[in-house]
Amino acid sequence: QDYTWEDHGYSLINRLYPDVGQLLDEKFQVVYNLTYNTIAMHCGVDTSMLRRAIWNYVHCVFGIRYDDYDYGEVNQLLERSLKIYIKTVACYPEKTTKRIYTQFWRHFKHSEKVHVNLLLLEARMQAALLYALRAVTRYMT
Repeated sequence: QDYTWEDHGYSLINRLYPDVGQLLDEKFQVVYNLTYNTIAMHCGVDTSMLRRAIWNYVHCVFGIRYDDYDYGEVNQLLERSLKIYIKTVACYPEKTTKRIYTQFWRHFKHSEKVHVNLLLLEARMQAALLYALRAVTRYMT
């Protein structure tokens, strides 16, 4: 809550490595905003709440929480098997198995599951960057 990508990380990384902040931000935004507006067999669905819940859950797993987000959405939108999958891939990727992959979202397309992977890996990368950039900020001050 006191060190965010938008408010702190982006500007610091741009100061240290010009243009890298913009490239990373675009990468995060592309994955975050990627959608076909479908969920399983349903078309025309706004998936923004689900994508935000996945992103914020990954950050939460790494100890990053936002005051302006209602974490009740995470419990409403992410079933237990999906949470287990996200936590396993984000924290213990070597323990990821086909069984864990097939356990969540059984009726969903593989492309939707791949999108979950993209979301969680980019959110994980952003969380790691936030910790590293926060350490650099503390060192510089």
